[in-house]
Amino acid sequence: MKTKITVIIAALLMATNFSFAQQNENCMLNLTLMNDYVKNKKYDQAYEPFMSVRKECPKFNLIIYKFGEKVLNHKIDNSSGAEKEAFIEDYIALLNEAGEHFPSKYAKGEVLEGIGILLYDNQELLNKSDMDVYNAFDNAFKQDLKNFTSTKGLYVYFTKTVDLFKAKEIELQQVFDKYDDVSEQLENLNEGYTKSVNELIEKEEAGTALKDKEALYKKYYLDKLEANGKISGSLDSYLGQLANCENLIPLYKKQYEEKYNDAVWLKRAVSRMYNKECTEDPLYIELVKKYDEVDPSADTKYFVSTILREQGKIKEADQYVRQSFDLQTDKFKKARLAKRIAAGFKNRGDYSTARNYYRDALELNPSDGTPHLHIASMYAKSANSCGDDNFNKRAVFWYAAQEARKAGQVDPNLRSNSSQAAASYEANAPTRSEIFTKGNGGSTINIGCWIGGSVVVPKVD
Repeated sequence: MKTKITVIIAALLMATNFSFAQQNENCMLNLTLMNDYVKNKKYDQAYEPFMSVRKECPKFNLIIYKFGEKVLNHKIDNSSGAEKEAFIEDYIALLNEAGEHFPSKYAKGEVLEGIGILLYDNQELLNKSDMDVYNAFDNAFKQDLKNFTSTKGLYVYFTKTVDLFKAKEIELQQVFDKYDDVSEQLENLNEGYTKSVNELIEKEEAGTALKDKEALYKKYYLDKLEANGKISGSLDSYLGQLANCENLIPLYKKQYEEKYNDAVWLKRAVSRMYNKECTEDPLYIELVKKYDEVDPSADTKYFVSTILREQGKIKEADQYVRQSFDLQTDKFKKARLAKRIAAGFKNRGDYSTARNYYRDALELNPSDGTPHLHIASMYAKSANSCGDDNFNKRAVFWYAAQEARKAGQVDPNLRSNSSQAAASYEANAPTRSEIFTKGNGGSTINIGCWIGGSVVVPKVD
């Protein structure tokens, strides 16, 4: 046994690039024991050597903290009352120690968001107020936003803001500001995840198989995008009726004289009024024009186009839309803008132009399959207008189904929606008996109209 431990100690010493002269052999022994117990999920046995090496050699090895989290999580899950509270407090202390001794591995934002989640998950036991939980996440947001990446943490941070407003502890404007702060952080995080996953997808499409580690990263990025997408929708739901025109318009009127040259405030005010359909109020027009004057950008040009369109100046509005698209240089934001522009043309029935912008979005962000679903729906809606007889018109649904399936091929999170949409379209296409009667199985039908392209009729026996 002694020989075995000596061999393990020697191996760990080599791995951590420490010389024997620099080591405390007792710390090395405790670290070895802790490592062995944790890997075998014997967390109770790991507790004593973990506490010993943590106390005697806090800078000795990162394993103290990474495995120490597992040990304390186990203790928290299997205790109650005062004992559980003590373990939670010690977990908080451990995170702070990790940030102190290994700042490159435990960034401040990561440590602070971790503490915030512990407080939230055990709020009642620890007798913490909503303000205590909010302040924990607020510290992460203010001190190290870059590393405040927890989807759960961001969601709780915002929901506690709303709860504090309802308790009359903060003002309504703070709720709107925090909504924008959290939404922008989610967008920035998603932009990074999207760029990373797109690089891996491009590698696959080029015919190079992903390494095991790259495949894990791809799954991680896709999972984060899916989780953040769900949270974004939940933020709107939690905000609820607070962000309605009855609250927004008087609030922004009151603040306008003070904020009319503040580009960030103007952007947020215009965006919120647009999203909440408060665009008929004269204040919206005034804000948009001022926003375009103070800080002209892709966003301001787009919002000006919405005003012109509502005034019936369609041709001029479309010019601003094109300016908006051309001015945007960030690929992720440009893809999102392309989808927004496409949706506008789709709602007007200009399917051809809408498809062009949806295709731009696909080119800019190939891991987002939603444009395929939108294009497919436009094909399906046009079926009755394309084709010279009933059979050929309904053949368009095959074409729509093909397009819908592409969504699931490029975006695994859309596989279910993609399959359901394709099945729905195929149900409206010609049946096997109709194909048999027509006698054209295996032939090609040119669709024509604005869709173009062609579809092969399925063969039937």
